[in-house]
Amino acid sequence: MLVIGIDGATWDIIKPNLDELPTFRKLMESCSQKTIHLKDKPWSASVWCSMFSGLSPNEHQHYDFVKDGELVERKDLNLDFIWDKLDQKGISVKAINIPFIVPPYNYKVNFIPPGEGVPISEQELVDEINSVTEKTLEILKENPELVITCYTALDKLSHHHWGEPIMLDYYKRIDESLSKLVELDDQLIIISDHGFCNYDKAPIQTLPRKTKTGKIIKGDHHPEAILITKNIDFDIKQPEDVFRFLAKKYEVK
Repeated sequence: MLVIGIDGATWDIIKPNLDELPTFRKLMESCSQKTIHLKDKPWSASVWCSMFSGLSPNEHQHYDFVKDGELVERKDLNLDFIWDKLDQKGISVKAINIPFIVPPYNYKVNFIPPGEGVPISEQELVDEINSVTEKTLEILKENPELVITCYTALDKLSHHHWGEPIMLDYYKRIDESLSKLVELDDQLIIISDHGFCNYDKAPIQTLPRKTKTGKIIKGDHHPEAILITKNIDFDIKQPEDVFRFLAKKYEVK
């Protein structure tokens, strides 16, 4: 079982460019697909936390990466994630680069992401995609029962380069990475935590219009996330349903 998170991925770029995204095209032809319309605010830290804890934002109370001027750490969250519950039952599970905290969280995986989990430069973004792919392939060879892995590069890029040709270049990089991963498991979930849109059209602005260095923010989060599933007999309507499906599959509460 493989779960792939792609922070900020949107159909608005994928669907018009399927001729240049052969892996996405193949997945959309052979797998189930839908749009998740988020009922809660599209805040990355909160959505990823819900996705793998099964709790709503009101229940887990984790809304941002920083609280009271300090980075939130895993130990600050008094809850169990799906990997905790599965491990307690003796089910082998590994999680890589899960961005509900900064730097992103790893479970039973030794992985340090480029840019300390906040890739900014184009080279760091490329390195993040490549390193996450390489580490995931390495872990898959160990045959754990569940692997969860996430890419954050598209989110970082979209804030600064929304509407620019470079966006498609990075979707192509993700597409190429997916081609190496998606054939390796019988069951597959590919999901984003939210979509993206022009900053002025975002229902909720998650960042100020300008960065501290004066750089204009071009794109922001949109409450429509992507979902692609293979051999998943479960109706995933909201992010926390990913946890619910996994809990049902592996018979944990």
